[in-house]
Amino acid sequence: MTTRSIQTVGGSASRSAAQTAVAAFAAILLGSFLLYGVGFAQPQQIHDAAHDARHSFAFPCH
Repeated sequence: MTTRSIQTVGGSASRSAAQTAVAAFAAILLGSFLLYGVGFAQPQQIHDAAHDARHSFAFPCH
C-alpha cells in the first residue's frame, strides 16, 4: 500500500491511495447530484440556480 505525505500547518498527515479514491468519488457524487439532481428539481428557483451554474461552467443543458 502506498501512502502520500501531506504537509499541514501543524505537522504532517499521511493519506492512503484508497482514502484519496474515496474522497474523489464522494466529490464526484456530490457534484453530479448538484448538476443533475438539483437541475431537475420542481421549485423554479432551485432549477434556475442550477441552470445558471451549468452555463457558468460551459455545460450544455439545452
